[in-house]
Amino acid sequence: MANAFIRKLSGFAELSGDDVAALTKATAFPRRVAKKTDLIREGDRPGPVFVMIDGWAIRYKVLPNGSRQVTAFLMPGDCCDLHIGMLAEMDHSIATTVDARVCTIGRADMDTLLDNHPKVARAMYIAQLTDEGTLRAWITSMGRRSSVERVAHLMCELYLRARNIGLVTSREFDLPISQIILADALGMTPVHINRVLKELRLAGAMLLKRGSLTVHDPEKLAEIAGFDENYLHRKMREL
Repeated sequence: MANAFIRKLSGFAELSGDDVAALTKATAFPRRVAKKTDLIREGDRPGPVFVMIDGWAIRYKVLPNGSRQVTAFLMPGDCCDLHIGMLAEMDHSIATTVDARVCTIGRADMDTLLDNHPKVARAMYIAQLTDEGTLRAWITSMGRRSSVERVAHLMCELYLRARNIGLVTSREFDLPISQIILADALGMTPVHINRVLKELRLAGAMLLKRGSLTVHDPEKLAEIAGFDENYLHRKMREL
């Protein structure tokens, strides 16, 4: 069975047998990484491309006062920093939130893979465009959505992303993210997050409990959030 990375890229391009074989070879030897481990830190020299096979991770920045801003969640199948090797040093850190399995693909190997497999390159570029669209949606949330809308929007996004890679069962999926991490992602305090989650639970839209999210009423949650999934780019323009 194809790993999560191959399944994700297959949703962006019609991969050939050779494409799948090349990706399988490139991700054949994942390493186990303990939870709360930095894969790379801000200021480090960029290294290989990281591919999440199992487990979750976060991108984050730490401010001079010690506070943290989470800028992205990485799920199984996600790839980190395709082109950041062009830079002299990392401008953010990446850390696991749970025990994970992570593949590393060297820069030269990745360049060869993209050069020899145009469909893989297309899928990788679309995945990167989707990451950029997601970041724009987060900026919009931080700037213009209310706290309730902001939390509901992120829950819609994570639910849909998890469903797209087969992690959702009966409207429930493992969400290995603490309320502290959510607060750092949404620019809120943990106490405020807790109040908003209670409001969404009482509205019958969703329930976030330790380690899992259940979306009782996806339509209601999307309505509260004003959610439009177009930024996740599941539909591609025909060439």
